[in-house]
Amino acid sequence: MMIYRRNMRVWCLVAGMLLPLGSAFAAPTLSADIIRDLKATQGQLEQSQSGQSDYHGVAEHAHSQARRLAGGNTSDRWARALYLQLSANALVRAGDASGAAERLAEARGIRGVRRMDSAQVDHWQRQEIQLRHRLGDSQQARELLSDWLSRHTDSTAERWLMARLLADNAQWEAAAQQVELALKKGPEPSEAQGAFAASVLQRAGDQDGALELISTRLSTAGGNAAEWRRAAGLAQQLGDTERAAAIWEAGWQLGMLAGSSDLEQRIRLHLAAGTPARAAELLEQAQASGELPSNLARQRLLAESWLAARDRDQALAAWQALAEESQQADDWLRLGQLAHGWGRWDQARHALERARTLGANGADDWLANLPPGNLMVSGES
Repeated sequence: MMIYRRNMRVWCLVAGMLLPLGSAFAAPTLSADIIRDLKATQGQLEQSQSGQSDYHGVAEHAHSQARRLAGGNTSDRWARALYLQLSANALVRAGDASGAAERLAEARGIRGVRRMDSAQVDHWQRQEIQLRHRLGDSQQARELLSDWLSRHTDSTAERWLMARLLADNAQWEAAAQQVELALKKGPEPSEAQGAFAASVLQRAGDQDGALELISTRLSTAGGNAAEWRRAAGLAQQLGDTERAAAIWEAGWQLGMLAGSSDLEQRIRLHLAAGTPARAAELLEQAQASGELPSNLARQRLLAESWLAARDRDQALAAWQALAEESQQADDWLRLGQLAHGWGRWDQARHALERARTLGANGADDWLANLPPGNLMVSGES
């Protein structure tokens, strides 16, 4: 059953590209017998929905006819190419994508066939590219598609495909060039194309281009929170923390971002972007409401936020609460250092003595630097 489903997927991917033979008869004139047999062979393929077609049998018949016509005149060579196309179509429906690709390559390689109908031959080449891509033969697919694009420079869909083939081989700069051409010449990319393009540009080192692409899509991102997170993340990677915070804040205000993890990231971005007081206020509000229950990590974040904001009273209170909760020597030492630097001698003495008791390195040196008058009242609380 799994093999059947995989074969059906290959068929569904390619069936829509297969052209009927009617228009192909406009190339070199074919005999009535050949036309009747070509149409009959195609008719057998069209019985697929009833499940009555012997695809391998059709493929072999068409291939046998193609071999019989080898080395003939111009009409014979064209008929041979059409039989090879039919054989490829049958093999695709039978699930033999590799065999189908080989039949199409054989058809394209017939002497003079491109002069007979270049559009049809290009179509066969495009089919083969798709088949080889699905088979994982990205190198052959790239070579064929590069040749195809040399004659179809404005084909946006094929630019996207080439970018994917190059990305499959980690050729990020070349893939980015194809993406840029597709974006320049084609219509507005789909959501999937936009995400792919941003990823390629990012991997190619064009962080600005990736961020610009994602940012322009935010107005139409709807409820796609991943787009907002990605845009902010790219801004951070570029070192533009203010822009990252602004993007995140906009996403939050619009309801695109929500929940405790997004709220905590919102707070951290405010801290990184130079608005630490806002970060501290948001964290205190979230803790008061229970949206972000207080824990050691969040208490540390609050203390760091108030310290970055240079609000001495709030910073000392937050570091005091953190030290009392963690009972870590380094936290008491940090509190003592801050209080010492801001002339809060009693608080400094208490914190440094606690740090010394817990074994903090350097606590004695800091205590020694306290004003002598304060050491005389070391027993005060």
